[in-house]
Amino acid sequence: MPIILGRSRRIRSSSCPLPRALARRTPCCLAVLALAAGGAAAQEGGSVKALAPLQVIGQSGAGDALATEGSQSYTPAATAASTGLPLSLRETPQSVTVVTRQRIEDQDMRSLAEVMASTPGIAVRHSDSERYSFSARGFNIDNYMYDGIPTGFDSGYDAGESSVDPIIYDRVEVVRGATGLLTGAGNPSASINLVRKHADSRQFKADLSLGGGSWDTYRATADLSTPLNAAGNVRGRIVSAYQDGRSHLDHYENQRKVFYGVIDADLGARTTLSAGFNYQDNDPRGSTWGGFPLWYADGGRTDWRRSLNVGADWTSWGSTTQGTFASLRHGFGNGWNVQLHGAHSKHEMDAKLLYLTGWPDRETGQGMNASPSWYLGERKQNSVDLKANGPFTLFGRRHEAVVGASLSRRYADFDSRSGLSPAGVGNFLDWDGSYPEPAWSDETISASRYTTKQTGWYGALRLNLADPLRLIVGGRYSTWKTDATGWAGASPARFDKTAFVPYAGLLFDINENYTAYISYTEIFNPQSYQDRHGGWLDPLEGKAYEAGIKGEFMQGRLNASAAVFQIEQDNLGQLDPGHLVPGTPNQAYRAAQGTRSRGFDLEVSGEVLPGWNLAAGWSHWTGRDGQGNAIQTNQPRTLVRLFTTYRLPGAWQGLTLGGGVNWQSRVYAMASGPNGQERVGQGSYAIASLMANYRFDRALSAQLNVDNVFDRKYYSQVGFYSQGAWAQGRRVTLTMRYQY
Repeated sequence: MPIILGRSRRIRSSSCPLPRALARRTPCCLAVLALAAGGAAAQEGGSVKALAPLQVIGQSGAGDALATEGSQSYTPAATAASTGLPLSLRETPQSVTVVTRQRIEDQDMRSLAEVMASTPGIAVRHSDSERYSFSARGFNIDNYMYDGIPTGFDSGYDAGESSVDPIIYDRVEVVRGATGLLTGAGNPSASINLVRKHADSRQFKADLSLGGGSWDTYRATADLSTPLNAAGNVRGRIVSAYQDGRSHLDHYENQRKVFYGVIDADLGARTTLSAGFNYQDNDPRGSTWGGFPLWYADGGRTDWRRSLNVGADWTSWGSTTQGTFASLRHGFGNGWNVQLHGAHSKHEMDAKLLYLTGWPDRETGQGMNASPSWYLGERKQNSVDLKANGPFTLFGRRHEAVVGASLSRRYADFDSRSGLSPAGVGNFLDWDGSYPEPAWSDETISASRYTTKQTGWYGALRLNLADPLRLIVGGRYSTWKTDATGWAGASPARFDKTAFVPYAGLLFDINENYTAYISYTEIFNPQSYQDRHGGWLDPLEGKAYEAGIKGEFMQGRLNASAAVFQIEQDNLGQLDPGHLVPGTPNQAYRAAQGTRSRGFDLEVSGEVLPGWNLAAGWSHWTGRDGQGNAIQTNQPRTLVRLFTTYRLPGAWQGLTLGGGVNWQSRVYAMASGPNGQERVGQGSYAIASLMANYRFDRALSAQLNVDNVFDRKYYSQVGFYSQGAWAQGRRVTLTMRYQY
């Protein structure tokens, strides 16, 4: 049975012209590129081409009807990431980016961190060799989902989440702003939804690749799909990857193993059962914990070589990520669909680490101290989600609804063991990682232990009030219970909160190509930050507003948007420079009141012309607390993301060329140096990338990717625990791919 997603638009007369002043204007910024260039693509002979009704067709048993794999597109046909309703980007009253399978492959993205670094509006901070944190609109991202099911993420005790390999995912969906309708409690930054591949092929398919590149890094992947019976109504798929190599850091290497398997079975004409398992093991050596000193002992700034690795030969931040899931989907004859989804995930870490503190003497290199620690722990989560969506008729008009309920239980337990009688660092100017591993204490100290239960009941209506006017209204009622303990001496945290988060969006079709919208939602998020006295910060509360214009061209193959937003919050956790939580090595925070973030998002994605794919975004925000002080200064205010490819025509149609640039504005933080508090930062910078893909025939192709083309040297983080770290330099990879 075909699944039809989105609304069928009434085809109006093609004589309705696009505003000619906008179509003719030379673009001077991305806003014009996003809307005017898109409009020009929709024009033909001075008039607007009528759009066919939006339909995403998929067999009910053929896996994910919203899948981007095989589309060769940089934009999706539809997404349910914002409201739970399958809508086109134009019909979604929030800023949404979908990083499609084609774009992941074109840019050779190999981790979630690499995907986020090229996503409009998302800033990436590299804490040390294995940990990354992501932010949007000035706030940390703490809402993560797998196949639409919320899951936990703790950057402080990273157990491989930010290094998740995208090889097993069809797409990554990012909704910027507050997303409490589907995710429950969380920051008004963004939600990240990783959508797994499915076994949707009724014939055998193979996709194999082998590649190598800078720092002796080698990678092999295999993606195999096949029917498991003659009728093809039971299908299987396995995806695996193996990667091994060094990095720009001295004595660092990392081995990664990935496996994913899924079975999709059609139990009937309208019923599908899916079940799968994923596993990833990261085994690094020479892992860093923190960064290098920013000052010499005399107060002068340092300028270390880019390859300096403050980890030792024996340090390692190993992690294992695994999960199982099952979903049952049934479509009724009246257009309604119901889905039951259950998932279990487990993240483990085994980290023997070395933390260096102090400031070395400029001449002798003396003055550094070493603190070795061994962290062991795991984080588990069990989740269940039941959802139903479909159309209904009221007052002679067709509307849509979604209702659902979810339950999750997350448990974490991380322990620490200290090193006994650690050796001195000696002359840091000669540091090469050959620091001896200490004997380890038999005493185990609890570093973090918590249990969090969250339940939610949510629903949304999409009401067609008039031909050009639609209202999306809904909400989520959530309960949140947390029982947490941390380091010895830290007070326990116990939260038992309930909250209702309303959601509303109004959309108005300006013409065949443009839709204006406004949206509103509220914010609720219990926090795990402690202040300088050991107390826990109150839950974050606030409101989020967004308004914008969206454009859809080339029958949905090109999408563009321009949005402005405002976020108001109380109890926002901010770094308290120079203060730690009593009895712990953890940074202390303070609660800022009356904070406000304002800004804009501009984006365009899709096929500008036949063979020309484009993904571009320009975002900016400003934020201050109630006293007028700037907030989150360690996050860039402005981001530009651009990547494009073009498949040559004619005799050179086997060749695709591409490239892009990621630019961000300056960041700064207050850090503690030999002379007390001092401002440190990284100026604005741009990182360019290139790619070339040549298809020899239908099966065999070769692809070359070059990242950081001009070998720019810049901080990947500065000020975190008053230290710094350099980002990697130029990276070149060559990949051979065979598809059958």
